[in-house]
Amino acid sequence: MLSKEILEKAAKIKLVVTDVDGVLTDTGTYYTADGEMMKRFSIRDGMGVERLRSFAEIETAIITGENTEVVTKRAQKLKIKEVHLGVKNKVAAMSELVKKLGLDFTEIAYIGDDTNDTEVMRLVGLSACPSDATSFAKNSADIIVESPGGHGAFRDLAEIIIASKAFIKE
Repeated sequence: MLSKEILEKAAKIKLVVTDVDGVLTDTGTYYTADGEMMKRFSIRDGMGVERLRSFAEIETAIITGENTEVVTKRAQKLKIKEVHLGVKNKVAAMSELVKKLGLDFTEIAYIGDDTNDTEVMRLVGLSACPSDATSFAKNSADIIVESPGGHGAFRDLAEIIIASKAFIKE
């Protein structure tokens, strides 16, 4: 059960930002004999993006150190407009995004899984990580969701945010 404080934070969210590897994927990268890279994405996470948009009018953005066409294709399929690839400084990228969209950090949720996510996790209004995230991410997260990365972790966060909107209205 989530605390009232977490639900109140979640109810303020206007944008959910996600990392890719370890959140939307299971951290595995697959290569074919031709050197082609493949990643596994969860359909449940994709539904989480759609449910946030449909039921809470919340968009999703991606900020990742990854810079592959695979991520671009997945973002296009999910109709995610804010996609920031090859990011080395996630705090700077998040700051630019907040400014561009006219939001406050308290209105942003971020889900990440590793050390390169922790600094931005401490800046936002609500931070989360998958159940199999590193201890660094777990120590920085407001919420450790039930599912591991690439297996519904993003969806778990989406459902918490959607539910929080109803909780706060009551």
